Amino acid sequence: MKKILFALLLLWQLDAAAQNTAGITITGNTGQTISRHIYGQFAEHLGRGIYDGFWVDKNLPVAKQDRIRLDVVNALKKIKIPNLRWPGGCFADEYHWRDGIGPRAQRPKMVNTNWGGITEDNSFGTHEFLALCKLLDTEPYIAGNVGSGTVEEMAKWVEYLNSNSSSTVVQMRKQNGHPEPYKVSFWGVGNESWGCGGEMTPEFYAGQFRRYATYARNYPGSPLKKIASGANASDYNWTEVCMKNIPNNMMWGLSMHYYTLPTGDWGKKGSATKFSEAEYFSTMVNCLKMEELVNKHSAIMDKYDPDKKVALVVDEWGIWTDPEPGTNPGFLYQQNSLRDALIAATTLNIFNNHCDRVKMAELAQTINVLQALILTEKTKMLLTPTYHIFDMYKVHQDAKYLAIKLKSPDYEVNGKSIPAVNASASQDATGKIHISLVNLDANKPVSISTQLKDLAWSSVSGQILTSANITDINTFNQPAKVQLKNFAGAKKDGNNLVVTIPAKAVVTLELK
Repeated sequence: MKKILFALLLLWQLDAAAQNTAGITITGNTGQTISRHIYGQFAEHLGRGIYDGFWVDKNLPVAKQDRIRLDVVNALKKIKIPNLRWPGGCFADEYHWRDGIGPRAQRPKMVNTNWGGITEDNSFGTHEFLALCKLLDTEPYIAGNVGSGTVEEMAKWVEYLNSNSSSTVVQMRKQNGHPEPYKVSFWGVGNESWGCGGEMTPEFYAGQFRRYATYARNYPGSPLKKIASGANASDYNWTEVCMKNIPNNMMWGLSMHYYTLPTGDWGKKGSATKFSEAEYFSTMVNCLKMEELVNKHSAIMDKYDPDKKVALVVDEWGIWTDPEPGTNPGFLYQQNSLRDALIAATTLNIFNNHCDRVKMAELAQTINVLQALILTEKTKMLLTPTYHIFDMYKVHQDAKYLAIKLKSPDYEVNGKSIPAVNASASQDATGKIHISLVNLDANKPVSISTQLKDLAWSSVSGQILTSANITDINTFNQPAKVQLKNFAGAKKDGNNLVVTIPAKAVVTLELK
């Protein structure tokens, strides 16, 4: 009997080990490229994102250019952010660009009715934003006002930015200190037009897009990439109507917004820092829904655009929790844990693996708002766990996409399961192969055997982001609790790659 029990125990252990093994096959160049614009960022006039984030009091004792905070700029330059979306968000459809140009002391004040009801002095406007983009060496992505604006207002903003004529509006730009055109390319025609951008029907919006886009002109050397305001999460009808009623040659991209809610309930989303493994699991279930959304919206787009000329632009994504206790709830300030880093890595893997259709995306948001890369407190600044993911993943920007076939063990909680492992891979211009791996299992490491077909390599190195707890965060008193470290858990076995990735961890490997 003891021998039987021992044999059963051994079989159970072997079975458990087998279940905690993943298999990956990576094949050569697919002919597709992972656009760097997938790694874009979003900065809205919301809470302390612009004011007290990028744009600080002139008396704050930090390095600045004008009032742009340079430690923030330098941190973002390090991760090579490819674009920055501004001024919203919901704010975009109440923003009138003329209020934000000219002498700052003469600019009219406005109430930000969407976010906290605070008064803004418009000291950060078009020129300040584009000066920020120049410092960041990033492309501006401007969201124009369709909800409360006019066709003429948007047309004149484009002319102000991109024309080199002798018109009155161009002369105004020159008088305001910028003789040459800015040559802004990415242009959003409204934002969330189904909601805060005007409560429109898709049929009405499609007509509005055609009208506004007609008068948003292409000026010499400045062709616009016009992005239509797309669906809220799983509103597939919105995508269907827009693709059916807007000619493909009128829009460069169609957007889609999706936020990961820990509880799935907008009324009580859940804490950013105090959550159980069960809530962590439900958060990851909701995060992985991005795969379904991208697949289904892409299938609709394929019907009307089989050549995939129109990009799916996920220009708002990330985790949205309840605001931090004691902060203005309209400011959407939340902490950022290891859980959020796992969400970021998983989502970026999804986008990389759908780079044939997803050509652009923007994390919400860059500083002090929602799933921020950076948090500030007066002169202090910290990098969040999510920031470190973008640092790890920057190797995929504009790299050749490598196709992945993945067989993953399950991560189970309370009788429900999700794949423990997700991954993406690319090859850069120098021939280096980069593989990003995520283990969502909060408790168990996973052994991964990877076959690389027709890809030659001789050495492997890597970086890892993990921590003792899924709730671990970086604070101003302990800013480096969750940080990147060198990873030595990968080795070459013939032409195969063998990796053991710890629980709740993200690894990016470099093969050369």
